[in-house]
Amino acid sequence: MKPERFSDSVYTMTSRIPMGKVSTYGAIAKAIGFPGAAQAVGQALGANPNPIVVPCHRVVRADGALGGYSGGRGQVTKRRLLSREGVKVSAGMVDLSVYLFSDF
Repeated sequence: MKPERFSDSVYTMTSRIPMGKVSTYGAIAKAIGFPGAAQAVGQALGANPNPIVVPCHRVVRADGALGGYSGGRGQVTKRRLLSREGVKVSAGMVDLSVYLFSDF
């Protein structure tokens, strides 16, 4: 798969995560048919050209840790965006048993 097609697939899946929920880099990788490509998903999201349409702030690590964010002030901005959507972030972690979306 060409890198741009991979990124487009990542953006399509990420756009399906509803407000107030999060998913993981690994879940997105699995949903697009590349279950071992969580890091590549993170790289694609780090280059997200349209964060208004593709809500990359809603993607966290498999353990619930926020992970990176390339917009604004990094994790501070990611935490603020998630909080505005009703996702509780405590000590840099999201409770996946409450907020996980995986219904791709």
